Amino acid sequence: MRKKFTGVKFGKYKKPLIITVISIFALLLIGIAIAFNKRQSLLDAAISKALKKAKTDYDLNVKISSYGFSGLSKVHFQSVSIVPDQKDTLAKIKDLEIGVKLFPLIFGSVKISELAIHNAIISLIKKDSISNYDFLFKKKDKDTLDNKPKVDLSELANKLLNQALDKIPDDMDIKNFLITYHQDTTNFSLLAESATIVNGDVNSTIKYNKNQAVWHVAGTANPSRQQLDLKLFADNKKVEFPFLERKYGLKLNFDTVRTEMRSAEKAGDKFEIEGSWSITNLLINQPKIAANDVIVKHGSIDAKLLIGPNYIALDSSSIVSLGKAQFSPYVKLTLGKNKIYELKVNAYDQKAQDIFDAFPSGLFESFEGIKLQGNLQYALNFYLDSRQPDKVIFTSDLNGSDDFKITRFGKTNFKKINNPFVYTPYEKGKPVRNITIGPSNPNFVPFDQISSNIKNALLTSEDPSFFSHHGFVEESIRQSIATNFKAKSFKRGGSTISMQLVKNVYLNRQKTLSRKIEEILIVWLIENKRLTSKERMYEVYLNVIEWGRNVYGIGEASHYYFGKNASDLTVGESIYLAHIVPKPKSSLYSWQPNGSLKDYLTGYFKMIGGLMARRGYIERDSSAYGFYGVRLRESLRRQIAPSDFVPDSLMNDEEDNGFFNLNLFKSKKDSVAKKENFLKNIFGSEPAKNDTITKSAKELRLERRKQRREGDN
Repeated sequence: MRKKFTGVKFGKYKKPLIITVISIFALLLIGIAIAFNKRQSLLDAAISKALKKAKTDYDLNVKISSYGFSGLSKVHFQSVSIVPDQKDTLAKIKDLEIGVKLFPLIFGSVKISELAIHNAIISLIKKDSISNYDFLFKKKDKDTLDNKPKVDLSELANKLLNQALDKIPDDMDIKNFLITYHQDTTNFSLLAESATIVNGDVNSTIKYNKNQAVWHVAGTANPSRQQLDLKLFADNKKVEFPFLERKYGLKLNFDTVRTEMRSAEKAGDKFEIEGSWSITNLLINQPKIAANDVIVKHGSIDAKLLIGPNYIALDSSSIVSLGKAQFSPYVKLTLGKNKIYELKVNAYDQKAQDIFDAFPSGLFESFEGIKLQGNLQYALNFYLDSRQPDKVIFTSDLNGSDDFKITRFGKTNFKKINNPFVYTPYEKGKPVRNITIGPSNPNFVPFDQISSNIKNALLTSEDPSFFSHHGFVEESIRQSIATNFKAKSFKRGGSTISMQLVKNVYLNRQKTLSRKIEEILIVWLIENKRLTSKERMYEVYLNVIEWGRNVYGIGEASHYYFGKNASDLTVGESIYLAHIVPKPKSSLYSWQPNGSLKDYLTGYFKMIGGLMARRGYIERDSSAYGFYGVRLRESLRRQIAPSDFVPDSLMNDEEDNGFFNLNLFKSKKDSVAKKENFLKNIFGSEPAKNDTITKSAKELRLERRKQRREGDN
C-alpha cells in the first residue's frame, strides 16, 4: 500500500518537475547564447578596464596589438607589451592564449584550463634604488591602511593559495619564456625552453645563464584537489645560484629538492597545509654559519603548517629527519600589537651515534670520526611574550642513557687538558704564539699556588656557580635573552667558565652559529661524562685566558701588572684583574700615570667586593675593597698615555657590548674629556685659549707629560 502511494505521489509531481528542469536548462542555454553573441563586447570592456586599472593603480602602460576568441572559452593575444612610466620595458609577449573553465565562471570564479605562452621576455632591471618592478611593492595610502579592518590570516592564506592554484592550468604549453635580472654587477637569466602540463604531469627544461646550467622541474600537479609533487634538479651537475654568492656571500647548491603538498583546507578558524620538503647533497657556505662548506647528505621535513586568525605555527606532529636522526619541532609566532614567540624541540630517545652521524659534514669539525655508545634524548622549551620579556621561559635538557659513553674520540680529544698541552691563541685569524700549559712553562701556575683572591674574584664576576653546575646556567641564559631582547642588540652573554674554556682551548675564535652549537655540545660531553675535574678546568682556564695585549695566563698577568707571583695577589689586585677579563686589550686605560686606578672603577670594586663578602670569600670593607691600595708596576706607568687621551684601541673595545661595560662606571667628566679628545684627534691640536699659539700640540703634550713625572717624584 505504501509503495503504491509513493508511486502515485511521484507521478503527480513528475510532469511539473520535468517542465521546471527543462525551463532552467533552456534559460541557461539562452544565457549562454546571449553571452556568446556578446562575448567580444564583454571582452573589450574587460580588457579596457584592466588596461585602465594598470595605468591608474600601477603606472603601467599595457599595449596589445590584437586579441580575440579562439574557440568557445579561449582568448588569444598577440604582441603584448608592459612598460612602467619612464622606466625600462618590463615584459614583451608575442603569443599568449588563455582558456578558462566555463562552469566555475558561471559562479564568478576564474579557473584557468589552458595556457600557452610562446616567445616572451620579462626583464627585471634595478638601477640604484629605482626598479621597473617596484609597483609590485607599492603601498596603499596611509588612510586606507589605517581604516582597513584587522586581517584574518587563515582567511587570507586560504584565499591566496586558492587563487594561486586556480592559475595552474590543466594543460600548459610554454616555449621560449625568458626572464632576465640586471642590477649593477648582478646579472642572470632563466630561459624556459619548454614547460608543459599534460594530464597533470609537469615537465620543463630551464637554462640558467644560457648554457651555464640546465635545470628541470618535473612531477605532478592536481590543483583542483590542492595537491602538488614537484622536483627541481639539473643535468649531470648540481643546481647552484652564483648570483647569491656574488650578492650575499652565500654559496648554495644541491642535487635535488622536492616539494609535496598533500592537502590544504580550512578547518574551523584555522587553515591547515600538510606536505613535505626534502633535499639531497645540500652545500652551504656562508661565513656567519660556518668557516667551511657545510654538506647535508639528505634532509627532510614532514610538516603540518597551521595558520590561524593571528598566528602562524608549525605543528608538533611535524618531523625533521637528518640521516637516521629525527626530531619534532613546534614553532609558533603570534602577531598583533605584542608578539609572542614559541619554540619547542623534542628529539626522542634514539641512538647517540645516529645523532652525531647526522651532523652535516663541515659543521662540527671536532666531532668528525667520533664513536659513541648508548642513547640520547633532547628537549627545548622557549616562550617569550614581547609585553613581558623578563618572564621569558627557557629550558634545555640533553640526557644520555646509563650506558652512554664515548668509545673513540674523533678529530679532537676532549681529555687533552688532563695532561700538559700546547695552547695557541689567535688574533684576527693568525696565531700569536705557542704556550705550554704545564710545569715546563715557568709562567704556568698550579691551582694550589694561585691566590684564592683571584680565584674568588673571577668566580664572582664570571660564573658564581661554576663548581656546582654542569656546564650551563639556564637562569643566566634566560636573563641574557630578556636583556638582549629589550635592548634589541647583544648586550649580555650567558657563557659560563666551562663554555669560555672550551671556546679558548678546543675551538677557533670565529663567531659563527655552528661554532656556538659545537661549543655547547663539547661542554655537555666534558661536564656530564666527567672527562676532567672542575678543579683542573679552572686551573687551565686561569692559565690560558687573555689578560692584556699578548698577556696570557694568571702567571704572566700578575707579573705584568704588579711584578709579583700569582700566589701573592691582594683582593684589590684580584678585582682589577677580574674586571679586565671581558676586555683585556683596554686594560691600561684603567690607570693613571702615577700608577693608581681611575676613580670610575670604584663602583665596580664595591659591587664585586660586596658580592665576595656576602659569599664569605672576604671580610666586609668600607674602603672599596682594596681599590686605593692597587698600584701598577713602575715600568708600565711610562707606557700610559696622558690621562686626557683615549686610546684608539679602547674606543674600538667599547663598541663591544660586554657585561660590565666601562660606560656604566664612567663619570660625566670622563665623557666630556673623551669628546674633547675626539676633536683633538681630528684637528691635531688643542683649542686655542688666545689668538696666539707659540707651541705645537706635540710640544704641549710633552710638556704636560714631563710635569706629571716631576710631580710623581
